[in-house]
Amino acid sequence: MIQRSYKFRLYPSRNQEVELIQNLESCRWLFNHMLQRKNEGWKWSQIQAEIPTLIKEHPFLCEVHSKTRQYVMWQLRANIKALGQLKKQGRKVGFIRFRSKNRYKTFVYNQTGFKINGNKLHLSKIGDIPIKMHRQINGNIKQVIIKHSEANKWFAVFSVETEPERLDLINKAIGIDLNINNYLTDSEGNKIEHPHILLKIEKRLAREQRKLAKKKKGSKNRFRQRIRVAKIYEKLVDKRNDFLHKLSTQYIENYDFIATEDLAVKEMIENSYNAKNKIDSSWSTFLNMMLYKAESAGRTFVQVDPKNTSQICSRCGNYVYKQIWIRTHKCLSCGLEIDRDHNSAINILNKARLEVRVECPELTPVEIRPLLSQNEKASLVNESGSPHALAVG
Repeated sequence: MIQRSYKFRLYPSRNQEVELIQNLESCRWLFNHMLQRKNEGWKWSQIQAEIPTLIKEHPFLCEVHSKTRQYVMWQLRANIKALGQLKKQGRKVGFIRFRSKNRYKTFVYNQTGFKINGNKLHLSKIGDIPIKMHRQINGNIKQVIIKHSEANKWFAVFSVETEPERLDLINKAIGIDLNINNYLTDSEGNKIEHPHILLKIEKRLAREQRKLAKKKKGSKNRFRQRIRVAKIYEKLVDKRNDFLHKLSTQYIENYDFIATEDLAVKEMIENSYNAKNKIDSSWSTFLNMMLYKAESAGRTFVQVDPKNTSQICSRCGNYVYKQIWIRTHKCLSCGLEIDRDHNSAINILNKARLEVRVECPELTPVEIRPLLSQNEKASLVNESGSPHALAVG
């Protein structure tokens, strides 16, 4: 069984929107109260036992579904546990902060309190809200998350438990090199053009942000302008995710064995002059999409160490040093001349094959073989008397 999420737009009436906002504010108040109790040294069992007393003292909590109230504590507990695990890993982390107004965006119906009735979603304590379900939900719905976006839109995110949908075997493998000039180059020589979504929209975004900075804090004009800025960000994210979903699905459907680099994206962004384009690429999001889609489809997805993948010759295995601005790989040993990123993609596929010991057919226009160790290279050279014997064909 796997977990899958389905996200649909909600269209509440004005009265329903008021009730949704009241639920958010009640959950925010409860979250802050529980966090205060935890900071005072209360145990989780004591915090949970206090909930009935809080309901009697604060009637507005009665308007929140019982499972939703309990889930607020679960969220706080999960957040604190996650921070503790990061500390054990040596990461520097702060403390859970109290949620101010407009900083609490979701509440959850877990197991009960919701039901889909045709084109409406029934929520306990709120009623039937119109919902646009653009695709069918397959599986057992475990919970629904009600989300209020920065662009003042409401969404329902269904968490579903379902069986993986295995795809038929194709007996094809591919290596993928992620880059900036093109979004990626694969081991078959295909190049996917980078959409550069942020670059296309940044002038408009900067203009609207300047307008926002000039609005008086707390005014209705500032609220309206904040919504305009949020809609631009939302459009940017939607376009980027649409591109990444289509690209990742294309590779999952057409290849059984997929190899990519195991990139340290955060470190690359922090230590790079070209950070904006790397952020716009969203490599981590793309790799995560490939990972969960491969798991669901029964594909093999391997991430390898990217070290020297662009410097090693994919035909003979020799080390050919190149500066970053040199975009063509030229090997003096075997004579291979090929695009730098194409050469890197082939090496990534070779590394992945060696790691998982999978026999895959040759897929690239260049005849290749797995990288050889120094002893194997020396043995072949002694037998043939020439280093060019390392090349196949």
